[in-house]
Amino acid sequence: MTGSARTQSQPRASRPRRLGAGIAAGAAVLGGLLASGGTATADTATGLTAGSPKAGDLLDVTLGRLHPTQPTVGFDQIYYKLGRYTATKDEANGDLNKRFDDWCETNGQEKAASARPGATLSDASSFSCTVPLGEETAATRAAMKTVVVGPGGALYLTDGHHSLTSFLEAPDGGPGTHIRLRVVDNLSGLSTAAFWKTMQENKWVWLRDENNRPITTDQLPQHLGLAHFHDDRYRSLVYFTRDIGYQAPDGAAEFLEFQWGTWMRERVDLGTYDLAAPASYLSAIRAASEAMSATPGDTVVADGRTADELGRMAEWNNGKKPTGGEFGKLSAPISDAKPGKLAYALDYRSRVAPAPACTKTVTGKHTGPLVISSGVTCLDGTKLTGPVVVAAGASLVVRGAEITGPVQAVGARTVQICGTSLTGPLSVVGTKERLTLSGPGCTPNTLKGPVQLVGNP
Repeated sequence: MTGSARTQSQPRASRPRRLGAGIAAGAAVLGGLLASGGTATADTATGLTAGSPKAGDLLDVTLGRLHPTQPTVGFDQIYYKLGRYTATKDEANGDLNKRFDDWCETNGQEKAASARPGATLSDASSFSCTVPLGEETAATRAAMKTVVVGPGGALYLTDGHHSLTSFLEAPDGGPGTHIRLRVVDNLSGLSTAAFWKTMQENKWVWLRDENNRPITTDQLPQHLGLAHFHDDRYRSLVYFTRDIGYQAPDGAAEFLEFQWGTWMRERVDLGTYDLAAPASYLSAIRAASEAMSATPGDTVVADGRTADELGRMAEWNNGKKPTGGEFGKLSAPISDAKPGKLAYALDYRSRVAPAPACTKTVTGKHTGPLVISSGVTCLDGTKLTGPVVVAAGASLVVRGAEITGPVQAVGARTVQICGTSLTGPLSVVGTKERLTLSGPGCTPNTLKGPVQLVGNP
């Protein structure tokens, strides 16, 4: 089984389990909304806040409670974060691990000040930040991620999908990890239709897929996590050009990197580069960032915004040679004491269990038995009610699904289940090639039923 799952006694069928860095017994709590620093309290069952939060308020939330407002992320950006978080080079250089700095900044508390041995993201009392709670400044609040309160008190993330997904995917994070967010607006009194109309008018939602095709709000994922998003390679490309071809301006537009990515698709053909090879990937980043800097500042890039409004740098790499500046830092290999972002990303990606190519994909709602007799069937965000049976030699890949019913696989070729809520028994016996239920790049599962894993590689 891919990952570092531990063997434990089988739970009762009524006790949910969350599969993350390992198989853990106990109730899987998918988050709540709590008071922090004098802000509004909440009803954790519905998300409705007793204090009726308004714009500017800070809310303490759990990651599992947040709804995305975009269908994609750049996986390589998150792989960089996870590669950095799971490495020990920060500590070897006399620093705290970057994940604590990132959490403190996101929480409105600047940087990490200390971390005791064994500190984890899921236990904020195990480390401290330089700015104490209640002493936030305008600058530290500006660095926080943002949320809109929607109908029924549901919380819609409008910034920070990559950062918060990185916290959720970290081995010491998960959907129960707490973070504070700054409220942009409270639209809980609107109907669903009026809510989404207002979100689109304010440009608080990005409705394009990984191929820049339009989607509807119904196609947005319901939860954070790699298993719930699709990978937009151009979004990652733009991230790596930061401080080389562009710098995010103060008061940057929402989804700024997606706007650059839309523009970049017509100028850099990623199909001509090998994005598994550092040198080729760096060539793509250089081509993209040079195109940004060479573009006149008044050029409309996307959504009516000009290159200068989106932070174009007039001098590529801030005028430095390719061996210096941010491009030089980005180019540092994983063997260096301080590797570049790209090296961390590719190193982590190499540890992610690859999924076989889908021969059939099931999306939306499905009711009734699903028998997989051959090929590779993928469940992508599917809400399925009924038993799933995988026959010998067939494969099952499940990402971000909700399944009510038993799942059984005997002699399957590959079984990969990530970011999925399963209510019912899971039995996987004698898998031929790979069983993946946890590990790098596999969003934690919530299993509410007995689990039987026998004779799998």
